[in-house]
Amino acid sequence: MPPSRSGAPAAPARPGYGQLLRTRGAWTFLLPGFAARQPFAMLTISIVLLVQHTTGSYGAAGATAAATGVSMALFAPWSGRLADRHGQRAVLVPGVLVHTLAGLALTALALAHAPLWALFAAAVPTGASVPQVGPMVRSRWGVTLKGSPLMSTAAAFESVTDELTFVVGPLLATALCTAVTPAAGLVTEAALTLVGGLLFAAQKRTQPAVGTDGHARVEHASALRIPGVRVLVATFLGIGSVFGGMQVSLAAFTESIGEPGLNGVLYGVFAAGNMLSGVVCGALAWKVAPQRRLVVGYTALALAASALWTAHSVVLLGALGLLVGTCIAPSLITGYTLVEELVPAGARTEAFTWLTGAVALGQAAAVTVAGQLEDRLWGGAGFLVPLGGTVLALVTLVTLRSRLSARPTGRTVARGVGHRAPVSVD
Repeated sequence: MPPSRSGAPAAPARPGYGQLLRTRGAWTFLLPGFAARQPFAMLTISIVLLVQHTTGSYGAAGATAAATGVSMALFAPWSGRLADRHGQRAVLVPGVLVHTLAGLALTALALAHAPLWALFAAAVPTGASVPQVGPMVRSRWGVTLKGSPLMSTAAAFESVTDELTFVVGPLLATALCTAVTPAAGLVTEAALTLVGGLLFAAQKRTQPAVGTDGHARVEHASALRIPGVRVLVATFLGIGSVFGGMQVSLAAFTESIGEPGLNGVLYGVFAAGNMLSGVVCGALAWKVAPQRRLVVGYTALALAASALWTAHSVVLLGALGLLVGTCIAPSLITGYTLVEELVPAGARTEAFTWLTGAVALGQAAAVTVAGQLEDRLWGGAGFLVPLGGTVLALVTLVTLRSRLSARPTGRTVARGVGHRAPVSVD
């Protein structure tokens, strides 16, 4: 620490994005990782737009997208656990190849007006093989930083990166599907997955080492056994309901007013609010405990999502979407930060994939329900899904918030019997 002019040591600079991005070796996995995770934001909206075009039904489009999301949610944790045990490259390369082929098969079946069961048959492997690049990048940060105070900054940076993909992805997919051909979104998604995934897998130096000792084997127990992880999964299900409900409902709304091209713009505004609030969250030095931040941030999200169904104009819907997006990033960032406290290093990739899978599962349920509501009820009824999903998740979070506190690792001896204050042992 350099001394100040008065001779006293200067206060250390607060960790920031600039210092994080100067971390040695970071760019070798950040750039290919960004390309490889971009398709994740394109997949659902590309399926919805393609299947709705070929079938004329938002219900069928939502159900097909839901099949993809459910299969991804079920298989993502297994993918993360295999990556923890056998290495990211061993899981990523075959997964990328399967996903590319399955996505192209789904595209061909939709264009051939195949029955819904055939679309489901292709949607399942498409979702099951989605490469879990985001959790893998987060695990690489853990290896690169090794307990540095930059870890919370890295968690914020990754959430911002995720949201940037949700700004670019829907805009790109919508533009391709509306201006080129309805199949262009899924074809581009498959191509980006193949190229970006293989480039990311080629970065061996930053890949987390595969443990072989007894301690590592103990840490390979499922991350879902940790009570706090289960609470975070329920919380992230509610966030997924916002993503899924917004995607279907915005598409239906812009279609009803004869401006389908505005779908990507409105969703981009929603995701931009998420991204910008993520930038701010990562730049702040928080003094409030993450458990409390999560409850406060999620309460704001539920309140904002409760107003979406009242919007009847593009301007008002854009403003509400921006507000909802602004409320999402703090919850996402705090949830991922809590994983660092709750989960041993050898199971973090799996824990991250549980959270990613929870978002996908919530999104899958939301697009199904929102699609049915849009088909059977009034236009905009799908916006009731984010309301219901976030409120249910908030009730769960508030009820079980005590489980988000990590157990103390130090030795303590209790004074007396019961729940009196512990005394540290010298």
